[in-house]
Amino acid sequence: MRNFGGFFRISGVAALVVLGSSILAEAMTRGALPPSTALPVRFVHSVDARKAHVGDLVVAKTMQEVVLPGGQRLAKGTLLKGHVVYAQSFHYDPSPDAAQQASRLSIHFDQIDLGDLTIPVNLSVRALADTFDSSTAESPQRLDETDPFPFMALIGGEEFSPLDKTVKGWSGEVVASNRRQGVFGRLLASEDNDSGAGLGCGASETEQSVAIFAPSACGLYGFVDESMPHAGRRGSGTFTLESRDHSVKLYAGTTALLEQTQAH
Repeated sequence: MRNFGGFFRISGVAALVVLGSSILAEAMTRGALPPSTALPVRFVHSVDARKAHVGDLVVAKTMQEVVLPGGQRLAKGTLLKGHVVYAQSFHYDPSPDAAQQASRLSIHFDQIDLGDLTIPVNLSVRALADTFDSSTAESPQRLDETDPFPFMALIGGEEFSPLDKTVKGWSGEVVASNRRQGVFGRLLASEDNDSGAGLGCGASETEQSVAIFAPSACGLYGFVDESMPHAGRRGSGTFTLESRDHSVKLYAGTTALLEQTQAH
């Protein structure tokens, strides 16, 4: 790893970590990113509860540049690696009084991988969106084919023009900024959306990278027959998807807004 005038470049890796101050280095020494750091990511590979085994590798990539509290940055496409903690396929029992065995898939993200450098993480899930909702949020939308003004619709919240520099809430207040590097805003306290986790999401004091998610996004989006009984928000860093209708499958292209939490 070579030092180029205040930048550390990791050979063979596109991600560039800017160390304008010592916060990131201190975070690595402590073994964690600063609390409440948000990571908007996309899952690279599908994870199927019918085929997965404990310990299987799970990989996601950051969807946009991530700015840390001290001004350091993680590039878009930075790798996040984790593993399968538990996998149980759905089992249907045709007996009239049988209690169907639910399918469960539990995942824990372990580290940000920068090639020669890794940063340990302990992340909870603020929001998780299926591939359809994720794809829709990434593409300009129109009311119909004749609409000359396309708009972007953040998952769990606001709409804005791609040309706007700010994102405004429904009452007109600015909730995020739209920049060349992506969408940034302070996380807002909100209740869970259809997840079953029941803890809700807290607010952040600093601006975070949110990408296609609204700052108030919290819970599951686009998942019809799944719940998320555990989101890792109590400090475990492990989230669980559950279905009583079919075997859980987390498809490649699923997106998540993850948040650094304190391990308990």
